[in-house]
Amino acid sequence: MDEEEAGPPKRELYALLQVSPEATDEDIRKAYRHWAQVYHPDKYQDFHMQQIATENFQRICQAYEILSDEYKRQIYDIYGMEGINSGLELGPKLNKVEELKAELERLRKRKEEEKMLAHFRPSGTILAHLSLPQFLHGDGIMRGMAMSSDVQSQLSKRTAIGIGGNLEVNENSGGGAASTVLRHQLSPVSSIEFIASAGLRALIGVQTTRNVSLHSTATIAIAKSLRDGSINLSNTWTRKLSETANGNIQLLLGPESSIAVGWQKKDEKMSASGELQIGTSSFSASAHYTHRFSSKSHGRIAGRFGSTNLEVEVGGGRKLSNFSTVRMLYTIGIQGILWKFELHRGGQKLIIPILLSRHLNPVFATGAFVIPTSLYFLLKKFVVKPYNLRREKHKTLENKEKTSAQVREARAMAEKAQQLLQIVANRKRSRHLETNELVITKAVYGSSKALKKADESREENKESASDIIDVTIPLNFLINDSGQLKLHEGVKKSGIMGFCDPCPW
Repeated sequence: MDEEEAGPPKRELYALLQVSPEATDEDIRKAYRHWAQVYHPDKYQDFHMQQIATENFQRICQAYEILSDEYKRQIYDIYGMEGINSGLELGPKLNKVEELKAELERLRKRKEEEKMLAHFRPSGTILAHLSLPQFLHGDGIMRGMAMSSDVQSQLSKRTAIGIGGNLEVNENSGGGAASTVLRHQLSPVSSIEFIASAGLRALIGVQTTRNVSLHSTATIAIAKSLRDGSINLSNTWTRKLSETANGNIQLLLGPESSIAVGWQKKDEKMSASGELQIGTSSFSASAHYTHRFSSKSHGRIAGRFGSTNLEVEVGGGRKLSNFSTVRMLYTIGIQGILWKFELHRGGQKLIIPILLSRHLNPVFATGAFVIPTSLYFLLKKFVVKPYNLRREKHKTLENKEKTSAQVREARAMAEKAQQLLQIVANRKRSRHLETNELVITKAVYGSSKALKKADESREENKESASDIIDVTIPLNFLINDSGQLKLHEGVKKSGIMGFCDPCPW
């Protein structure tokens, strides 16, 4: 970006305080005091006038907060409120115009990527069916494969479109389908969807959803099959039962009419659901429970029972990163004994079910569950956990090396600031001692481990001196004339004059 692109200094905040962009810090401070007194809400008795005064008082305070800060003022002079609101990191490491420009461009690029992802959301699934009995009989291990992909795009603020397709191959047969869904928000409480698909499930349909009340939603859909001309009509009612639970009832009328009742519950520690469906020629019941042991791992148990299905599923998963999760499930049912491996990354899924046996042999079923479970825990204890600990330790050391120079610079600046504050802090301390008001005799700031060691042993305090900093002087300086120590809400301690973070790693 060229210097001319930055444009002239922004002047709106200067106009609020009625000072020029060349005003000194003292000029800005005097102007703030004057206009803060003029617009202070307590000066007005009339309610309407108080509202106006409050609004102007808040604007004056915001202007002073930005213009009285050296780094914020510099950012505002170059990029205006856009730079302030973009989340630029303020501090000694961004004290040049070129650095501010580079940082703002980086944030702009990241916001553009986030905006693009919000308007273009792809997802997909690859399913590979493997069969061990088939492989042992010499017929190959691949039993079947399926792929599906879906892309959703926001056409406008109220209109979105989704385009998807799937292909499936099972031994010597296969097929595919393509679908399109156009969704339009009619009002804040209602929407309509137009659906069309071609292939194995060729149909056209329309669906509308409306929030009947604060806790209830109704959905009505009608679809016509282009293969046999049959018509399906469905009506679904969903109600919020509590802060973490929902219930729903669905009525389906068509060649296979049915009624279904479902329930879902989800909170920080667990999620559970259940459904009972009764149709004209079939019935089914299913339930699942997932418990989160930590922010990274969970366990799951599920069951399905019906006229065509009977199986129990047990397993768990672990979060590998912010975008990736791996899951391993063990399934036993009328179809046989299976292992299922799943990898979720972003909106993509890779699912690999492995058929181990078509027969429900109790010994084989027990071994198929116990052996991989034992291997998982042994692998986790002796391989995965030590590896994660070494990796975290290595990252900590790398981060410590990278930030050590910045910490030394920040500590030097804090010590210089304390020298400037020392005279005033000592004067306040002496005055408060005479009036028996608050006086801080010793205060340190830094690593909690280093502080604990400092309390336990003075010798250990010397060893950990690099991880703490003495802040007695700046805290005494912050004590007001009433003998109270008040820190501004939302301000980090490491940003207070005379402070620094001696161990940011």
